[in-house]
Amino acid sequence: MEFQETPIKGVWIMIPKIAADARGYFFESFRQDMFEKHVGTVRFVQDNESQSSYGVLRGLHYQLPPFAQSKLVRVIKGSVLDVAIDIRAGSPTFGQHVAVELNEANKRQLFVPRGLAHGFVVLSETAVFAYKVDNYYAPQAERSIRFDDVAFGIDWKVPASQLILSEKDKSAPLFNHINHTL
Repeated sequence: MEFQETPIKGVWIMIPKIAADARGYFFESFRQDMFEKHVGTVRFVQDNESQSSYGVLRGLHYQLPPFAQSKLVRVIKGSVLDVAIDIRAGSPTFGQHVAVELNEANKRQLFVPRGLAHGFVVLSETAVFAYKVDNYYAPQAERSIRFDDVAFGIDWKVPASQLILSEKDKSAPLFNHINHTL
């Protein structure tokens, strides 16, 4: 497995070595020793999975400390544009984002450390999205940032008229209206 560090410290793209033949394919989706060598020690405690249709945008979400979460995300079926935004006060990349296409063909994963907001939009007809987290879901600590905030300039690759969002995500505050003491 290859680990590529992104311009945002702590955000990693993991690219597996896929063995494919007429029978199908095989790859290691997670190896603790390699993960720790590149990323560090993370104790995952919960696995999550969602299925969504084209244009569904989930995010940009994060949890407040002490419930903040690191995430290791991947796509099992379909394709998504996955986005992580650095909202760590004092970080040299504060307010910057990384966008990576994750899909069933490239089998890439993205590691998003604590202190970043995260979201994705489905680019295929449907997508099955899976992720590990290192802290349990805490609804009282969950927060969101507007997906279309011009402060980020994210090209979601889906026309705005075709985006499907939850009411919570539609009404999320702009980046300059959130508490940046994470």
